[in-house]
Amino acid sequence: MGAGSWGTTLAKVFADAGNPVTLWARRQEVATHIQITRENPDYLPGMIVPRLVNATADHRRALDGADIVVLAVPSQTLRTNLENWKKFIPADATLLSLAKGIEKNTGLRMSQLIAEVTGVTGDRIAVLSGPNLAKEIALGQPAATVIACEDEDRAVTVQQAVGAPYFRPYTNTDVIGCEIGGACKNVVALACGMASGRGLGENSAASLITRGLAEISRLGVELGADVHTFSGLAGLGDLVATCSSPLSRNRTFGFHLGKGDTVEQAANATHGQVAEGVESSRSIHALATAHGVDMPITQAVFSVCHEHMGVDEMILALMGRARKAE
Repeated sequence: MGAGSWGTTLAKVFADAGNPVTLWARRQEVATHIQITRENPDYLPGMIVPRLVNATADHRRALDGADIVVLAVPSQTLRTNLENWKKFIPADATLLSLAKGIEKNTGLRMSQLIAEVTGVTGDRIAVLSGPNLAKEIALGQPAATVIACEDEDRAVTVQQAVGAPYFRPYTNTDVIGCEIGGACKNVVALACGMASGRGLGENSAASLITRGLAEISRLGVELGADVHTFSGLAGLGDLVATCSSPLSRNRTFGFHLGKGDTVEQAANATHGQVAEGVESSRSIHALATAHGVDMPITQAVFSVCHEHMGVDEMILALMGRARKAE
């Protein structure tokens, strides 16, 4: 459900694993173009969409008879879309969330939002997370991921369905940890992009990634996650990929902020799209404050994106914090 770069890529992966797939696109012209040309030029030009994928703009048709419903719309639009879709979701379908964010105003993780809107129990909601840059996977480059679900058997079912020759899924029951890792890494990637935009090098990036992981882990554990999740694919793996790659929208957005662009100018430079980490920095900062968790990098990114702090001022604030034991 969602024909952006990641939704289209996952449709390809499921098809390459041998499954018939229906890909829902919000716009009819996108669905028609994919169906006729087997390509999604707006998001993945040059990638051939397999014949096992049928595209449609009719959400009722897309959901009819689905065993796994893959939710591939941005975190801040998921609630509205689910309100339209919920009565058409089959009774025992697994809902697989790809969105990496915390809902603004409510502070809900995506699995919590899905449960609230649809009334589906937690054992039917799964999360996919890991170092999964869409373009590389669309090209068939090897990658691993995590399928997290309270119901381990259901996680295994999704694992078997999405395991393509180039895509290796692992299972986990720590939904909280996978979601917190996925949401928070976007914020740290913004910080890494800002540092790069200011001309800073690998020492700065490595320091941000390492200390970013520390504050992500603190928040996750406070919310009930398993600390070991953050040393795995949904934690460190996803963080490194998103903070390091020029394919990462959040890192690229941060790079433009680091060069001196405003949030609006950075959005224009990234095809009119605001990176998810910008809104997530507000939600995660509020969540951390509510739970008394110290997250200085998140606070700094929030200040740049929403309180007009300059990037140089942000760097000075982070470097000038009281010294302490690691």
